[in-house]
Amino acid sequence: MLKIKRVYENAEANDGTRFLVERLWPRGMKKEELKMEAWLKDVAPSDGLRKWFAHDPLKWKEFQKRYRAELESNPNA
Repeated sequence: MLKIKRVYENAEANDGTRFLVERLWPRGMKKEELKMEAWLKDVAPSDGLRKWFAHDPLKWKEFQKRYRAELESNPNA
Protein backbone atom coordinates (compact mmCIF):
# COMPACT_ATOMS: atom_id res chain seq x y z
CA MET A 1 0.00 0.00 0.00
CA LEU A 2 1.18 3.51 -0.78
CA LYS A 3 0.41 6.41 1.53
CA ILE A 4 1.07 10.09 0.95
CA LYS A 5 2.09 12.25 3.85
CA ARG A 6 3.31 15.83 4.11
CA VAL A 7 6.98 16.13 4.95
CA TYR A 8 6.15 18.44 7.86
CA GLU A 9 4.06 15.77 9.60
CA ASN A 10 5.81 13.74 12.28
CA ALA A 11 7.04 10.26 11.44
CA GLU A 12 5.04 7.47 13.05
CA ALA A 13 5.94 3.86 13.74
CA ASN A 14 3.36 2.58 11.22
CA ASP A 15 4.57 4.83 8.35
CA GLY A 16 6.70 2.11 6.82
CA THR A 17 9.54 3.06 4.49
CA ARG A 18 9.51 6.78 3.77
CA PHE A 19 10.70 8.58 0.63
CA LEU A 20 10.79 12.28 -0.15
CA VAL A 21 9.40 12.86 -3.67
CA GLU A 22 10.07 16.53 -4.32
CA ARG A 23 12.54 18.44 -6.49
CA LEU A 24 13.11 21.20 -3.94
CA TRP A 25 14.26 20.58 -0.39
CA PRO A 26 11.45 21.55 2.04
CA ARG A 27 12.01 24.88 3.78
CA GLY A 28 13.09 24.76 7.38
CA MET A 29 13.80 21.02 7.35
CA LYS A 30 17.17 19.55 8.23
CA LYS A 31 18.14 16.31 6.50
CA GLU A 32 18.84 14.61 9.82
CA GLU A 33 15.28 15.47 11.01
CA LEU A 34 13.62 13.50 8.23
CA LYS A 35 13.33 9.80 8.83
CA MET A 36 13.43 8.69 5.21
CA GLU A 37 15.01 6.04 3.04
CA ALA A 38 15.87 8.35 0.14
CA TRP A 39 15.17 11.65 -1.60
CA LEU A 40 13.70 10.84 -5.04
CA LYS A 41 14.06 14.17 -6.85
CA ASP A 42 13.79 12.63 -10.32
CA VAL A 43 10.40 11.07 -9.55
CA ALA A 44 8.80 14.40 -8.65
CA PRO A 45 6.97 16.48 -11.29
CA SER A 46 9.25 18.70 -13.37
CA ASP A 47 9.57 22.39 -12.54
CA GLY A 48 7.75 23.24 -15.77
CA LEU A 49 4.83 20.96 -14.94
CA ARG A 50 4.59 22.27 -11.37
CA LYS A 51 4.55 25.87 -12.60
CA TRP A 52 1.98 25.08 -15.29
CA PHE A 53 -0.31 23.35 -12.74
CA ALA A 54 0.00 26.16 -10.16
CA HIS A 55 -2.30 24.24 -7.76
CA ASP A 56 -5.28 24.91 -10.05
CA PRO A 57 -7.93 22.23 -9.36
CA LEU A 58 -9.31 22.68 -12.88
CA LYS A 59 -5.99 21.43 -14.28
CA TRP A 60 -5.82 18.31 -12.07
CA LYS A 61 -6.83 15.71 -14.68
CA GLU A 62 -4.45 17.12 -17.28
CA PHE A 63 -1.69 17.37 -14.65
CA GLN A 64 -2.10 13.66 -13.91
CA LYS A 65 -1.77 12.76 -17.61
CA ARG A 66 1.30 14.95 -18.06
CA TYR A 67 2.94 13.68 -14.87
CA ARG A 68 2.39 10.04 -15.86
CA ALA A 69 3.94 10.83 -19.25
CA GLU A 70 6.98 12.30 -17.49
CA LEU A 71 7.33 9.19 -15.34
CA GLU A 72 7.03 6.88 -18.34
CA SER A 73 9.69 8.83 -20.22
CA ASN A 74 12.09 8.46 -17.28
CA PRO A 75 12.09 4.73 -16.39
CA ASN A 76 15.36 4.99 -14.43
CA ALA A 77 13.66 7.24 -11.89
